[in-house]
Parts: sequence; C-alpha cells; structure tokens
Amino acid sequence: MFRIFQSFAIVLFCLLSSLSLGQGVNIPSPNWGIGIGNSTRFNGLRFNFIDRNIEEINGLNLTVWYDKNFEDHTGTFKGLGIGVPVAVGTKNRYGVSAGIFAVGAGNDLAGVNIGGLAVGGGRNVAGFNVGGLAVGAGGNIRGFNLGVLAVGSGNHLTGINVGGIAVGAGGNITGLNFGGLAVGSGGNITGVNLSVLVVGSGESIRGISVSGLVVGAGETVSGINIGGLVVGAGESVNGINLSALAVGSSEIRGMSAALVVGGEEVTGFSVAPAYFRITGENGAMKGIALSAFNHIKGFQQGLAIGIVNYAFEISGIQIGLLNYVRENRKGLRLLPVFNARFD
Repeated sequence: MFRIFQSFAIVLFCLLSSLSLGQGVNIPSPNWGIGIGNSTRFNGLRFNFIDRNIEEINGLNLTVWYDKNFEDHTGTFKGLGIGVPVAVGTKNRYGVSAGIFAVGAGNDLAGVNIGGLAVGGGRNVAGFNVGGLAVGAGGNIRGFNLGVLAVGSGNHLTGINVGGIAVGAGGNITGLNFGGLAVGSGGNITGVNLSVLVVGSGESIRGISVSGLVVGAGETVSGINIGGLVVGAGESVNGINLSALAVGSSEIRGMSAALVVGGEEVTGFSVAPAYFRITGENGAMKGIALSAFNHIKGFQQGLAIGIVNYAFEISGIQIGLLNYVRENRKGLRLLPVFNARFD
C-alpha cells in the first residue's frame, strides 16, 4: 500500500513539475473548476508546483516551490493558499495563506498569514501575521504581527507587534509593541512599548515605555517612561520619568526620579538621591527638587531640599545643611539650614 502511494506521489510530483511550465490542465473550464499546473488566470481548486507569471488566481491554491527569478512573481492571488513548503510566487496575496517554511508576496500581503520560518512582503503586510522566525516588509506592516525572533518594516509598523528579540521600523511604530531585547524606530514610537533592554527612537516616543536598560529618543520622550538605567532625550523628557541611574535631557517636565536628574530646564517634581543638576547660566529649575546635592547653575524658582544646595539666582527657598545663593551679597551667600534671595 505504501509503495502504491509512493509511486502515485512521484507521478503527481513529475506531472505538476511539467505542467508548471505550461498552462496546466483545467476541468471543466480553462478558467474555473479544478486546475493542475500553472494556469495564469483561474478560479477554483488549483494545484501547481511553481507559480510564475500569474495574472489572477482566486480560490484554493496549493503550491510547492518558488521561481528564483523574482520578475516572474506577478499578478494577484485571493483566497486560501497553502505552500508545501512555501506559499509565494505572486506580486500580491490576499486571504489566508500558510507555508511550512514561508509565506510571501512581491508587493502586498494581507489577511491571515502563517509561515513556519517567515512571513514577508516586498511592500506592505497587513492582518494577522505569524512567522516562526520573523515577519518583515519593505514598506508598512499593520495588524497583529508575531515573529519569534523579530518583526521589522522598512517604513511604518502599526498594531500589536511582538518580536522575541526585536521590533523595529525605519519609520514610525504605533500600538502595543514588545521586543524581547529592543523596540526601535527611525521615526516616532507611540503607544505601549516594552523591552528587556532598549526602547529607542530617532525622533520621539509617546505613551507608556518600559525598558530594562534604556528609554531614549533623539527628540522627545513623553508619557510614563521607565528605564532600568536611563531615561533620556535630545530635546525634552515629559511626564512621569523613572530610572535607577539617570533621567536627562535639555528640558525635563513632570515628575522625575533617578539617582541623577539633570538638564538645562527642569520643571516639576524631581527626586535625585545623589545629584540634581541644572546646566548653563540660562538654565532654570521650576518646582521642587530633592537631592543630596542640588547643583543649580542658573535660576531656581521653587523649593530645593538637600544636604547641599547651590544656585546662581533664586526665587524660592533652599533647605539643607549648606545653602549657597551666588546673587546674594557677601555674608548671606552661604547659610546653614535655610537660604533665599536677600536684596
């Protein structure tokens, strides 16, 4: 019995291989019904070894391999596609597709797509996409995307994105994003962002961002930001900012807590057990700062509580063991317990 089945499989394999070079055999019509071979335009149940130079296929399509000449990956497939082992071969693929190894399209891939190793589109990928190793697109990815290793797009990434190692995009990332080691974007990141090591953006991060080491952006970080070591941005950090080591930016607004907090302008409530710093004579602290050393090389507007407090100018109060206000006249610059502005 096994030998009969084996012989039948060999014959079927050879038949499909030869028919894939031509237009195939289709019953009862050349364009619909049951088709065997490389019919380029067909509706119904179709079996083919390699899809090449397709125009439009609708229905259930079973394929085996792919043409290495990607110029032959043309046309559109819509329906249920099964690849043993790969479901590829067309420029666009819509519907439900599954491949033991991979599911892919030269341009757009949309629907429910499950690939044992990878799911990918040369342009856009949308829908429910699961790749045993990765989900990727040269353009945008939208929907629910799970890659055991990574989810990545050349442009924007939108939806629920889970990468065992990383989630990344050349453009913006929006939605719920979890990268085992990193979530990274060349543009903006918006939503809930979780990573064991890094959440990083070339532009801005907005939302809830939690990382074991760093939450950082080239421009701004806004929302609830928790970095195991550092929360920082090139321009501003805004919201609730928590880190074991440091929170730093040119401007900081909101509530910040870390061993070290510093910037040119800090507004709100800051807790820095080791060191709080305002840089530059044009810098300013507005609000409340609690630190062992409040080092304000600029203007203090509000309350500073620490062991040592230092400010160039002040419109507020210093409370600590030693309190220094540089603008005060001699004899009133360095005082114990309390200092303020004395004309």
